[in-house]
Amino acid sequence: MAEPTPRRNEPRLRPAPLLFEPAEAASDPEHFFDLESIDDPRALLTRATELTLAFRAAADRALEFQAIAAAQLADPRRFDRLTTADIAERAGWTEDYAKKMVEFGRDLLRGGVEGRGPGDPV
Repeated sequence: MAEPTPRRNEPRLRPAPLLFEPAEAASDPEHFFDLESIDDPRALLTRATELTLAFRAAADRALEFQAIAAAQLADPRRFDRLTTADIAERAGWTEDYAKKMVEFGRDLLRGGVEGRGPGDPV
């Protein structure tokens, strides 16, 4: 399970860097961040674990930004505000999930989501 995403007042741990994949390497289905070229199982486990943690951290962070964007789009003070149905359609969510994400985003914008784990807008 991924570590909880630190909040604004906590230092953020940096996951392993996600190295850029050249286009020709990315088009090869057998190629994945050069893991296939690592022969030592210990080194392979270490690097694969680093990548797993980095992807989880990136997904958690991206989800928080989705929630913030949803909350901003639903802000009643905006003249171009969107309904939760509109947000759900744009993001490919159900309307119930969009409502939860809007509230999660509002919590994030207020600076408090204690008790909720990363990726847990419910």
